[in-house]
Amino acid sequence: MNQDRSLRRLVRREIHSSRATASVLTASVLAVVFLWLALESVLALLRDNPVLASPGQLGHWLAGVPDKTIPAGLVATGAGLAVLGLVLLAAATAGGRRSRHAFHSDRSAVVVDDEVIASAVSRRARLSAGLAPGQVTTTVSKRAVRVQVRPTSGVAVDRDAIGTAVHDELAAYSLDRRITPTIHVSKEGALGQ
Repeated sequence: MNQDRSLRRLVRREIHSSRATASVLTASVLAVVFLWLALESVLALLRDNPVLASPGQLGHWLAGVPDKTIPAGLVATGAGLAVLGLVLLAAATAGGRRSRHAFHSDRSAVVVDDEVIASAVSRRARLSAGLAPGQVTTTVSKRAVRVQVRPTSGVAVDRDAIGTAVHDELAAYSLDRRITPTIHVSKEGALGQ
């Protein structure tokens, strides 16, 4: 396996969340149920007393469920099982993504948390506009950066200068996936900043 391929694999493992917990939990529940059914079957073959119910008792109970249960209960149970199935299917197929981005590097795998990127972008925007630390907040998502600027009351800020500073900051990171910044300057200013 060459170095580029292993670096890509490492980055992917850091950016995407594992499904191991859901898989182990589902497999454990199913294993307990099947082991219990196997135990009950062996006890029935040995003509011993069942732990909970023999296979014959379970079959008789299952055959009588439609007659002994109100239709709304059957519908609710079916809907609950369908929702559980959809949740398990979504957990299995949906790509779980952590709030991280990868930087392009020829030598190593570099993964940075979105909060770190947001902090750096906020600092750069704040310094370019000459604002206090609490006046610029940034949120980073999978494909977007949103910069919220709250200027000092009565003092205008240059939105284009902030946009250029944010673009330069993001370009310096060489992110593996392009994220587009949006700058929003609040109409309400901050007092005494």
